[in-house]
Amino acid sequence: MARPLRIEYEDAFYHITARGNERKRIYFGKADNERFKKYLAEAEIKYGILLHCYILMSNHYHLILETPEGNLSKVMHYINGSYTTYVNITRKRSGHLFQGRYKAIVVDKDNHLLELSRYIHLNPVRAGMVKKPEDYSHSSYRSYISNDKDEMVTQELILGMLSGKEVEAKKRYKRFVESAIGVELESPLKGIYGGMILGGERFIKDILKKLNNDSLKKEDVSHRKALKAAIRMEDILATISKQFNISEDELLRANSGEMRKIAIYMIKKHIGTTNKHIGELFGGISYSAVAKTYQRFLNHLREDKSLRRKVSEIENEMSYVKG
Repeated sequence: MARPLRIEYEDAFYHITARGNERKRIYFGKADNERFKKYLAEAEIKYGILLHCYILMSNHYHLILETPEGNLSKVMHYINGSYTTYVNITRKRSGHLFQGRYKAIVVDKDNHLLELSRYIHLNPVRAGMVKKPEDYSHSSYRSYISNDKDEMVTQELILGMLSGKEVEAKKRYKRFVESAIGVELESPLKGIYGGMILGGERFIKDILKKLNNDSLKKEDVSHRKALKAAIRMEDILATISKQFNISEDELLRANSGEMRKIAIYMIKKHIGTTNKHIGELFGGISYSAVAKTYQRFLNHLREDKSLRRKVSEIENEMSYVKG
């Protein structure tokens, strides 16, 4: 079964979801909801996370978490593991409580956090469980619109997007959320890239630079092709042409030289296309010639620090060619 990659770095924002095994209940009463929230609060202290939003439905939950210490895996292992143990003991059961691994989406906070918080808080309304989101008790929503304090929730960032004054920000947030009740809005999660990133092109490229390239070589990684192809052929050719001050046509027609070798190496590394395709791109050279060029360049790269530095500079520049 394909498994999602985990992108972890300091100050990351995530939308986290987890569902019950076979979509069965994970909360069986008020005591279970309170116990889960207890583990959330403990995780804040233990791992230094910030919880911006949450909602606990009967068979799944949504969280918006910030990880100042870049430690999401440890956080979620503690929360889900502790709660599963609690349920298994209290209900005299065994085995998995959750369906597979939790889903973690890295979020561009500046452009998506506000809309995403509304989407989360309106879950029980869309499910027909309540008419107003404040009528649902297992949610962070009340702390956003009233004086009901929820000590484990950090509201300042999202409310600050609406007003610098807390009272006014809460009024505006309530209006913002209620304006979507009964309206068929497009899901803010529709534009997820590679199953794990929510943001614009620049944000996606910046996040993908944090990925370990070796992890993308594993066949069981979900959305592997999309993640490997995040850097486009056009980006590579445009950046190398700029570095060597030649046109892209000149680069593709070049019979030899460092620029062609760098281009072949980077296309193989970042795009993963076939040697045949690369050969056709560079004017019909054979697939075996492409393979030899790539391998020789790879060997040279391991031995030459200045070449590694030059390739690194080109890779860094690629993130800014578009967007």
